[in-house]
Amino acid sequence: MTQEHLTEELLDRLLSSSNVCEFLAAEYPGCPSFADYLWALLNAREMKRSDLARESGLNATVVYDIFSGKSRPGRDHAIMLSIGLNCDLRETQRLLRLAGVSELWCKQRRDAIIIWCIEHSFDLTATDNELQRLGEQPLLQSK
Repeated sequence: MTQEHLTEELLDRLLSSSNVCEFLAAEYPGCPSFADYLWALLNAREMKRSDLARESGLNATVVYDIFSGKSRPGRDHAIMLSIGLNCDLRETQRLLRLAGVSELWCKQRRDAIIIWCIEHSFDLTATDNELQRLGEQPLLQSK
């Protein structure tokens, strides 16, 4: 995956540009689709979609439908995908943004636990155990 400019850097460049067209022509990075971003993460980790289904705890059909663009994940499913891909916090936040759901917010108790688990590279089972231990709703609902 290519290195991206931080939003703050782009904002600084936009504000220092003499006109917006100059900025757009030279700097505008564009934004990948959610599926494109997932594919890039999957390829960077040399995983298959079946691996991701297993690691994320999601049904393989759900994962395939998300990759094909047939469906978009809800917030918990997007978080589960990021955990299955072993994303860091920045990648997770971007994945959530591109999925059209709210990012993790450390002022929310459940989100704070998930952020901590992501920072410590917890897998889905360990994350759910931590959520349950602290009295919060797990990501993987019991069937």
